[in-house]
Amino acid sequence: MTPSLRILIADDNESDRMILRSIVRKEGHEVILAANGEEAIQLFWEHRPDLILLDVIMPVLDGLSVAKQLRAKLAEDYVPIIFLTSLQDPESLAKCLDSGGDDFLSKPYNRVILKAKIKAFGRMRSMHEKLQGHNRQMLIEQQVAKTIFDNVAHAGCLELTNISHSLSPLSVFNGDTVLAERKPDGGMHLFLGDFTGHGLPAAIGAMPLAEIFYGMTAKGFAMEEVLREINSKLRGILPVGVFCCGCFVELDFYEKHAKIWLGGLPDIVCYRAESQSIETFRSTNLPLGVLEANKFQPDFIDMFMADGDELFIWSDGIIESRNEDEELFGEDRLLAIFRQASADTLFRSILSEVDRFVGEAGADDDLTLLSVKMVSMDVVGQPDLENRRGSLVGPQDWEFSYTLGPLTLRGFNPLPMVLNIMTEVEGLRGLSGQLYTLLAELYSNALEHGVLSLPSNLKASSDGFSAYYSEREKRLSELTDGQVEIRVKHRPEAAGGLLEVTICDSGHGFDHKEVLARDFPVDGYSGRGLPLINGICEDFYYNSKGNAVTALLRWPPAL
Repeated sequence: MTPSLRILIADDNESDRMILRSIVRKEGHEVILAANGEEAIQLFWEHRPDLILLDVIMPVLDGLSVAKQLRAKLAEDYVPIIFLTSLQDPESLAKCLDSGGDDFLSKPYNRVILKAKIKAFGRMRSMHEKLQGHNRQMLIEQQVAKTIFDNVAHAGCLELTNISHSLSPLSVFNGDTVLAERKPDGGMHLFLGDFTGHGLPAAIGAMPLAEIFYGMTAKGFAMEEVLREINSKLRGILPVGVFCCGCFVELDFYEKHAKIWLGGLPDIVCYRAESQSIETFRSTNLPLGVLEANKFQPDFIDMFMADGDELFIWSDGIIESRNEDEELFGEDRLLAIFRQASADTLFRSILSEVDRFVGEAGADDDLTLLSVKMVSMDVVGQPDLENRRGSLVGPQDWEFSYTLGPLTLRGFNPLPMVLNIMTEVEGLRGLSGQLYTLLAELYSNALEHGVLSLPSNLKASSDGFSAYYSEREKRLSELTDGQVEIRVKHRPEAAGGLLEVTICDSGHGFDHKEVLARDFPVDGYSGRGLPLINGICEDFYYNSKGNAVTALLRWPPAL
C-alpha cells in the first residue's frame, strides 16, 4: 500500500484543481491547493509537502519560475515536481525538466497515469529519505572514526615551533599523513606519507603506520629499523596496487645532522639560511609496502644542517595541482617561490601560490606540505615521552648481562631492548629520555672508539663529521672480530632505587684520566659525550684499562 503523502496542487484553473483534488484524495493523500505561483511558494514553506503538482502557465508567477526558486533553496531535500501542462512540443516539455521538474502530466488528466506517477514518485521520495538517513549515519560514524584516526595519527610533536605542516584533505579522511615524534636521545623522527588514492581506503593504511612510527621511535629504535617494520607491515596488509610514498627524516639537534629516506615522493628541498640557497634531493627508493622484507634495502641521504636550515617536503598533490586550463602547477613554479619569497614566509607562500593557481578549479588530490628547521636543543627542549602503559608494579632487584659479537654489532641496535627492560621499573619510566641518552653515549663510545678504533677528532667539522660516519659504516661492514658487553643491575632503596650500567668493549682502552682532565668544547661535533654522561649520572668511572665504564644513576634524582 502506498503511504499517505502531502501533495501541493498549484493550478489557476479552479475546475482542474477540483478534479485533481478529488483524484488525489480518493487515493488517501492530503491535499493543499494554490491558485497561482506566488501562493504555491508560500504554501510550500508553510506545509512542506511531499510532492508538487504544478501547472506551467499561471498568473503572478508561472510554474517554471516556481520550480527554479524551490530547487535553488532545497539543497538536500528531495521534493518531486510533476508539471501539469497542455503543451505538447518537445522544446516546452524540455524546459519543464530543465527548470527543476521531474516529470509532466498532460491535460486532460488520466486518473490511472496520475495514480501511477504519484505512487512512483512516492517510492522515490521514500528511498531518498532512507538514503539521507544512511548518509547522516555514515557521516556520524566517519567523524567518530576520524577522531580515533587523529588521536592515533597525530599524537606526536607536530606542535613544536620548528615544524610547520598543512594537511588539506579532499574528504573526511586524508590519504596523506604527517607524523613527528621525539626520540629518547633528544632527536626527532618525522614522516610524510602519501598513500595511493585518497579518502577512507587510503587513510586505513596510516593507522598501523602511525602506531609503528610512534611506538618504535619512543623506544629508541633507529630510523632504518622503523622503516623496515613499517614496510613489512604495509606489505602484509595492503592490497596489490596500494602503497605509501614517503619521506622519513631523522634529526640530531646536537650534531646538526639529518638522515633522510625518500621513497616515491617528489624531490625535497633544503633551504640554507646563511646562503639563502636551496639544495634538492631526489627519491632513490621504492615506496613502502612494495618490496618484500628481505628485498627492502633503504638508501639514505646524510647531510649537515646548520641552525636555521629548513627542509621542505610535499606530496604530489602540490605539484600536480591543476588550474581551470588544466595546467599543472609543476616543480618549476614551486622552486621559483624559494627564489622570490623571504625565508620567514616560504611555507605560507607555497600554500598561497598553489591556492591562487588552482583558483575556482579546486583541488583534485590531497595537498600536504611539511617543513622542519634545524634548531638548538634549547628551542625544542628535552623530550617528554609520556608513559602509556599504565601504573604496573615492575621488577625491583635484578641484573642481566648481554654480549654482542661482530655479526650482531654490524647491523643490530640493542638499545631499545635494553631500555625496555630498564623501564619495567616504574620509577625509571619517567627517566627514559635520560636513560636512552646514557646508553647511547656509552654504547657508541664502546662500539666506535673501542671496537672500531675510530678517532673522535674526525668530527671536528661538518666535513669531518661526514667522513667519520662513512668510515664507521666501512669498518662495521668489514668487522669480523670484537664484542661489546652490556651489564645492568638494579637494586631497590628506601625511597627509590639505584641503577648500575656497565659497558665493556674488546678494544685496547684509552687513557681515561688524561681525557677526563681536558676542558671540553661547548660547541662542535665531538667531545660532548663524557660531560653529558656526567650530567645525567650520580657517578661514573672506568676500569684501569679504559675499555669498561660503569655509570650509577639513583632515582628519584636528588633535588
